Amino acid sequence: MEAVKENKMGVLPIKKLLVTMSLPIMVSMLVQALYNVVDSIFVGQYSDAAFAAVSLAFPVQMLIIAVAVGTGVGMNSLVSRRLGEKKFTDANEGVSAGIFLGIISWAGFAVFGLFFSRMFFEAFTAGIENGALIAEMGTQYISICTIFSFGVFIQITCERIMQSTGVTIYNMITQLTGAVINIILDPILIFGIGPFPEMGAAGAAVATVAGQIVAMILCLYFVNKKIKEVKVRLRGFRPHKRIIGEIYKVGVPSIVMQAITSVMIVGFNFILVYVYAADVSAAAVSVLGAYFKLQSFIFLPVLGLTNGLIPIVAYNYGARHRKRILDAIRFATILAVIIMIVGMVIFQLFPDALLRMFNATPAMLEMGTGALRTISLCFAFAGVGIVFSSVFQAVGNGVLSMLVSLCRQLVVILPAAYLLSMLGSVNDVWYAFPVAECVSLIMSILFFRHINKKYIRPLDDPAAYVPGM
Repeated sequence: MEAVKENKMGVLPIKKLLVTMSLPIMVSMLVQALYNVVDSIFVGQYSDAAFAAVSLAFPVQMLIIAVAVGTGVGMNSLVSRRLGEKKFTDANEGVSAGIFLGIISWAGFAVFGLFFSRMFFEAFTAGIENGALIAEMGTQYISICTIFSFGVFIQITCERIMQSTGVTIYNMITQLTGAVINIILDPILIFGIGPFPEMGAAGAAVATVAGQIVAMILCLYFVNKKIKEVKVRLRGFRPHKRIIGEIYKVGVPSIVMQAITSVMIVGFNFILVYVYAADVSAAAVSVLGAYFKLQSFIFLPVLGLTNGLIPIVAYNYGARHRKRILDAIRFATILAVIIMIVGMVIFQLFPDALLRMFNATPAMLEMGTGALRTISLCFAFAGVGIVFSSVFQAVGNGVLSMLVSLCRQLVVILPAAYLLSMLGSVNDVWYAFPVAECVSLIMSILFFRHINKKYIRPLDDPAAYVPGM
């Protein structure tokens, strides 16, 4: 039977395997970063208030991605391990459960968009300039993004299904298609070009969800027509507690780990809004929003690399190929650190040029130049931590990844930011980022030593292993 042949993740040379699996995801994530930034550039050109609204909405969008990606990571880890163990029934149950959980998650965010989006924005805009206008624009923007978020949930789930079988090229096609649609529609709907009305921030949201829905349709097609090892069967599907439990054993820590970023941004915004004067806080909120848009160009390729690494490690863990696991981790760490160092150099040399893309005000430029240079100091440390966290998830121990993220983005960074804000200058608060990265690196190294000793080192290295390093 075709289904029982050895998957390429168990036999292809590691360097070639990691590059061929990760590169399409990295390209697609770079495109994702591009249209996130282009979205903000057009909104920034529209008005300062619109840019502030989109910046405040960013944590909610990140939470959507966190739930979608976290669930997908849990499913990806389960399906890849079951394929490595040749347990194909469980693998098929896993992909169907992943789609089901994506639909349930979308329903929860749609409820938030309908009933709680205005309340969210009013909590942040009472103490800043143009607060009422920012709240109105933000409510329109996030309502559209949440109510129509079914596109991104199904799209990401299908992308993880393809990744779990070692097929990643179609992810790049779907991401590119969604990005192109978003970029084309952004200026048309924001500024009202041709027969289209001027929609402002709401137009950016419509462009975003339109791209996501088209990408979702393409993903469903590829999963059903191009993937042979697993099949999505929702007709007559019944959720199995055991399968969902295994998905969320890895998925929940991953969701929490990524959702913590949203909580961190919300907490950081509270510090910026309530510690500093109204004019300073408005610029600081915009700087923070611009930073997270810009850093996606650096962090998303590394996340794309680790999205390729997770199924490789998971499959070879299930197949008990110890040397292949260690080779993959070593090569991924080298690539991640190189990417991060390049990013740090760009942030150090060209911070003003990066900020000007968002039509930055003089106050935002003055504050943001120092902020980008300070925050980027420990990018290389973050690269190592991201790779190690993906390894924890791949072997089914996502709790360790969650603990690292908790310390990095809640336990360390927010108290550090608050204490630094007490020094008086807003420029000091940005040093909380390097402090948090140093702590998380130490934790990641200690946890990896534990994972290596308990899970990886005991594995036998089969004689059939094909050396690729």
